[in-house]
Amino acid sequence: MIARITIDGIEYHTDLSSGRSIAIPVNFSGPQPNSYDVPPARARAYEVGSFVGDTRSGGSCNFDTVTITPHCNGTHTECVGHIAIDRISIDDILVPAMIPATLLSVGVEDAIHSNDHYEPAMDIGDRLITAAALRTALANAADAKVHPTAFHQAFVLRTLPNDGSKTVRNYMAQPAPYFSIEAMQLLRDLDVTHLLVDIPSLDRAFDQGRMAAHHIFWDVEAGSHDVPRASASRRSVTEMIYVPDDIPDGRYLIDIQIAPFAADAAPSRPVLYAVTQTSSSI
Repeated sequence: MIARITIDGIEYHTDLSSGRSIAIPVNFSGPQPNSYDVPPARARAYEVGSFVGDTRSGGSCNFDTVTITPHCNGTHTECVGHIAIDRISIDDILVPAMIPATLLSVGVEDAIHSNDHYEPAMDIGDRLITAAALRTALANAADAKVHPTAFHQAFVLRTLPNDGSKTVRNYMAQPAPYFSIEAMQLLRDLDVTHLLVDIPSLDRAFDQGRMAAHHIFWDVEAGSHDVPRASASRRSVTEMIYVPDDIPDGRYLIDIQIAPFAADAAPSRPVLYAVTQTSSSI
């Protein structure tokens, strides 16, 4: 199904039958990615009295009880409620839409070699997504004429090196890179509304609870959890995606599909749709 869409006066077309999910499916009976060593996501047949929700055990249907920690067990999308006292829901924040997006492959840097900063101070062995790395990725995309600024509404970042182990990685055993203060400030300066990353958090796993990158992205004062519901940021963060290498950098439409949870975060299934420009102006 071919759809035509006009963005900033330029017409594009996309094939709605060829979307690519960049979510990591939750495999309840196999390996899963994990952060903070939380219990794995589980699905167990419900049992009560003589009823068993498993056709393999003689039940009339399959009827599971699912236990999951969305922030740690796989692809999830979160809102400013993640750091707020008020219980702000991603289901209220994220409006269903096909969002212009830019996919960028971004190299990471050893913290000891970087001029960027983080709060608290970086440790030896830390790896950073820096402002310079983001600028380099954007410059490369600009050279290929793939990212009009209209496609900055969402950034999908694929960190390098990239391999399939991200779909099952234990991030306590293999700590992830995180965003420097300067990198996150750059994303705010670019007015990115939806940020999708293949790491478990924008911040370092153990950062004394400061969550500096999250606070910058959502315009919440450092150390504060006071987020008035009426003026809460509409920006979203999607973490623990996986973008295979055969999906090239460039411009896309993205559909960030979430489970309708009234919570700060929900399991999600972002889908990328390639776009082709069909005219220079309308």
